[in-house]
Formats: sequence, structure tokens, C-alpha cells
Amino acid sequence: MYLEHYGLKEPPFSITPDPRFVFLSERHRDALAHLLFGIGQGGGGGFVQLTGEVGTGKTTLSRLLLEQIPQLENSVPTRVALVLNPRLSPAELLETICEELRLDIEGRRGSAKALTDTLNAYLLEAYAQGLRVVLVIDEAQNLSVEALEQVRLLTNLETDTQKLLQIILLGQPELRDMLARPELRQLAQRITARYHLTPLDANETTAYLRHRYRVAGGLHLPFDAAAIRRIHAHSGGVPRLINVIAERALLGGYAHDDTRIDARTVDRAARETLAPRAAGRIPRWLVPAGLGVAALALIAGVYAWRVPTRPTPASVVVPARTATAPATTQAAPNKPAVPAIDAEGLAARIAGAAPASPLAWKQLLQLWQLPSDDLSIGIAASCPFAISTDAYCLHARGALDRIATQDRPVLLHLADAGHEAWAVLLGADARRARLSLDGKTFDIDRIALARYWNGDYAALWRGPSGIAWPVTNGTPTLRWVRDRLTPHYLPIDAVAQLDADMQAAVRRFQDDSGLVSDGVIGPETLMALAARGETGPRLLRGLE
Repeated sequence: MYLEHYGLKEPPFSITPDPRFVFLSERHRDALAHLLFGIGQGGGGGFVQLTGEVGTGKTTLSRLLLEQIPQLENSVPTRVALVLNPRLSPAELLETICEELRLDIEGRRGSAKALTDTLNAYLLEAYAQGLRVVLVIDEAQNLSVEALEQVRLLTNLETDTQKLLQIILLGQPELRDMLARPELRQLAQRITARYHLTPLDANETTAYLRHRYRVAGGLHLPFDAAAIRRIHAHSGGVPRLINVIAERALLGGYAHDDTRIDARTVDRAARETLAPRAAGRIPRWLVPAGLGVAALALIAGVYAWRVPTRPTPASVVVPARTATAPATTQAAPNKPAVPAIDAEGLAARIAGAAPASPLAWKQLLQLWQLPSDDLSIGIAASCPFAISTDAYCLHARGALDRIATQDRPVLLHLADAGHEAWAVLLGADARRARLSLDGKTFDIDRIALARYWNGDYAALWRGPSGIAWPVTNGTPTLRWVRDRLTPHYLPIDAVAQLDADMQAAVRRFQDDSGLVSDGVIGPETLMALAARGETGPRLLRGLE
């Protein structure tokens, strides 16, 4: 319907879970790092707690967490029991855990002691086989005090040296209040890692909208700055509500044949999608219309996600009912899976990289179909503004999300213990980056990458012959800039002049592109303008 109107390939703001659209803010990554530490180095059994308001991404984060568990502690094989409905009695909770682990409990149902004995025997056997067992309880604020006490007792299952069960509690802020009760202090003292997930701030909301729009195939984010501010104000930075409002605003813009969406359209969309605020009650953004449907969709998405759609890593032990599920997206025989490495693996590759990384520069030149002989590599590596008549180089510093917005492969400057290397960034998603270093391609977690990359990068881009910087009046470069800003940011009959109108248009473009909105036509802005073209290499949209 509206997809063609905005030049999209698919809806950008669907509430249906899709790993390709996942966006992690800095606090999401911090939360993931805390939880991984709690399970890995700092865990040793006990509890890991993640709380946050409705729709802030707890379920999404838990999915990412479970995917990363196999990479901890030398890829210890892991079995996960996921409890989605915690409104259970203590005995029913034990039954659910045993069923999730595929244990035979016939004749033991209803007996907490018999079920605990069965679970304890299984955990001892799993420990002997070198397995890690993780219990994840979603919506844990709905656990009764009795059920929480039963969960605490499960952490008493241990050997002389370590706990046998790691427990992850996911819940709304009420969970923190529950665990602060005096009668639950024994449980609270066993929490080894905890993190509270807050909504996105205004800048993150902008990045979130831009990320999802780009993944859906869009080039020009249609929301103006005022519209984005209104989306943030109405949603409170809650990702699910951002999706609901933005989707309705796109439909409203389509209905009125608008290519730019303003604050008034967003306000109308919010009125149509959010429940009215009750005086003196909870904030409006916590009570969206259709919240029950959204919650059911998320739960269904989580459960469906547990059924693998691609070959399951050898380090993960899955229940029998999911092991037989068809792997409908297996890589073709001529496309082997890209290996994943950890932080230590990346450090080793940096140490072993060739000086000046000529292969990285050669690969980047080849991606742009530019000459890649030794002389061309030497010129590119020095990164002058113009490396040929129609090819240009940019050496800058920025965040990975901002680079991903430009949707072009770049070189990341990596460093560790006196060793340096350039690696080609081929793609990135919310959790990982795909790099090529010394001709070898691999995936690495973005948190691990940040240990060796300080934001320094180099990029190539192509444009018309003779682009010059700085940009001045009366030059072909300014006319080209004017043409690139038309008609989305400047009227068709706009004059190529460095005036207030041009500066305002550049600022709007920079804001849409994730750049510093200063109105200055610098090298990054020129590259971003060139990136709006259809030609040239693009970053991978998903790292499957």
C-alpha cells in the first residue's frame, strides 16, 4: 500500500519480532554485557535480573542473550528452559521446568519433592556431561512469593564447587519492588548481575527510526525533526510505541500524498493509536491501544524464535521437539557459514596482520571497481580527498551506528598492544559486525569489537569528476550538492547558493543521515550525499 509511495521494500515499523530490525542502544549493549558477565565470569549459578518498562526491549534482549550464551566459557554446551507464563503454583512451575528440559515426570506431577529430585538428578547428570543449564523466566513480576521461594530453592542444587542451575529473571519494574521485600532477601542476595532497561532518549529514538527505515529499504527518512521529537514525546522512547506511532504516521502521510511527515501528522497518529490518558493515573505511553495483541505477538515471536530456522550451533543443546524442526534457511553448499571469533581471537588476528593492511585497501578498492595495483593502494592508503578524477577518500571518526546509516563498506582502524590493522567492514546488525582482515572474513560481537576500535575509520566513495572541498559559491560542487538535495530538501528551482535556505536544507539532510547537524558541507556530508545514489557497494543488511 504505502511501501511504493515511500520507496520501501517492506514495512519498517512492524511490531512482529524480526532479528534484522533489532536496534540496540548503548544502554541495551550495556545491559547485554552485564547479563553475559553475570552468566559467564561472574555467575557460577544464582540469579541474573533484567527489568524494564513494557515495550523497552527486554524480550528482544533476552533472545540476544540466549544466542550469546554458547559463546561463553569456551562454548560450553547449553540447554535452556524458558518459562513464558509464570502465573503458576510452585509445583506447576517445577513441572513446567521439567517439561522444558524434556524430563520424564509421569507419576511425579503435583509432588514438589519428587519433581525437585528429578530435576536435581538431571542437573547432576548434565554437570557430569559438561553441560550448562539455564532457566529463563519471562514476566517474572507475575511469580507469587511462594513460587519465587521455590525458584530460590532451585539454586541450592549444587556440587561442592559450583551451582548447577543459572536463572535469569526478566520482568517489569515491579519485580525490583518484589525482591526488595524482607521475606525475599535471601533471593535478592543471590542476584549476581542486575540491570534496569530504560526507554530510548531523543537521539536514540532518531537513530532507531533511521535504522529500521534503512533496513526496510528506505533512503530518505520522511519524518522531519519536529515529527521525530513528537514521536519521542508521545512514545516516551518505548520502542514498541515508537513503532505503533510511526507506522500510523506513515499511513497518514500516504493518505494525504505527503512525502514529508510533520509534527501534526504524528500528533494525529498518536491520538489514533494510543489510549487516552486517565487523570492522575499511569502515563499515556504505558497504555497503548492493542497492547494485549502486541504482547501476544511478542510471546508468539519468542516461542517461534526458539525453533531454529537455520542449523543450530554445535555448542547448543536443544530440546528434542525443536531438534527435528526443518532448517529452512540453511546456507547453500557454495556459501559456507561465516565463522565467529571472540575478543581474544580478534586480538590475535590484529597481531598477525600485515603492516599497513594492503589487502584491506585492495579489497575496498575492488568493491568500488577501482584500480587496485600497488600504486593505487599506496595512494588510497594515504587517503587524500581525491584519489582519482571520480573517487574520493574520507578519514574520520564515528560510531558504528552512524557508519551503518551511510550503508557503505569502510575500513576500521584496529589496535591492540602496539599492533595495528585495517579491517573491511562488510556488514553490521544490532549485535555483530562482519569484518575482513588480511583476506579472512569473520563475524564478531560489537561489544568485543569496541575493545580494539576507537571509532577511527576510512571510507571511499564515488562522485562526479572535479568535486572539491571546501565547497564555495559558483563551483560545480555546490551545484551538485543542490541537485542531490532536490527535491526532498530543496525546491526544484532552488539556486545553488550558500545561503540560509541551503544551510537549513543541509541541516535537515544531515539530521536524516545521522551526521552532526551543523549545516556545513564537509567531507562526511559530501560522502553521505553520494551514498544516496543507487550504484556502489552496500553493507550487508543481515548477518545470517
